[in-house]
Amino acid sequence: MDPSNPSSAAPTAPPEASPVSGLLGPCLRGALFVALITGLAYPLLATGVAQLALPYQANGSLIRENSRVVGSALIGQPFTAERYFHPRPSATTAPDPEDASKTVASPYDADASSGSNLGPTSQALIDAVRQRVAHYRQSNGLAADAPVPVDAVTASASGLDPDISVANAELQVGRVARARRLQPAQVRHLVQMLVEPRVLGLLGEPRVNVLRLNLALDRLAARSGHGVVAAQ
Repeated sequence: MDPSNPSSAAPTAPPEASPVSGLLGPCLRGALFVALITGLAYPLLATGVAQLALPYQANGSLIRENSRVVGSALIGQPFTAERYFHPRPSATTAPDPEDASKTVASPYDADASSGSNLGPTSQALIDAVRQRVAHYRQSNGLAADAPVPVDAVTASASGLDPDISVANAELQVGRVARARRLQPAQVRHLVQMLVEPRVLGLLGEPRVNVLRLNLALDRLAARSGHGVVAAQ
């Protein structure tokens, strides 16, 4: 090497590439691929299959009456009038509009699906069930010691159950028939027509959808000349 000639200097080695820079590209491409598959392709595919195979269920199992949506077969409604079958109690709550630190009862609120979180030894739960039992017996003309279906006086874990047991519906037949001036046999026949069997013949118990039953009652009342009452 000639010190007087700069061009004769030994070539320097290029700097080594950072290991991180070599991984960045594949990581970004992998993340983009996963995002496209799980965030776009899969949801679109699942939605398309659901709309083709099960459009009623995919769109919320909506129930229509006279071309108007009146509810969902999956979410209960707080019927309280004597002329209607009453649903299972609901423990859902919503923020108190006057005090955000508190809650107020908001039955069948799908935005706040929950149970009461009260344990079996909770005095508040015991008192609530006792009050419901007394009210159920009184409103349905039952004896003071008459057995009451469990679903008539206890809320579900979701607070949204749309169905009641067949036994619960049968015990409400007399009250509904009197309020609508119908024969109990007419109302009982309607209940039996709307009984839904166990899922796959194995899961759950036979049940009756309260909204469908009450809509059928309104149609029956209209045919009987008593008119259709829309209010709950």
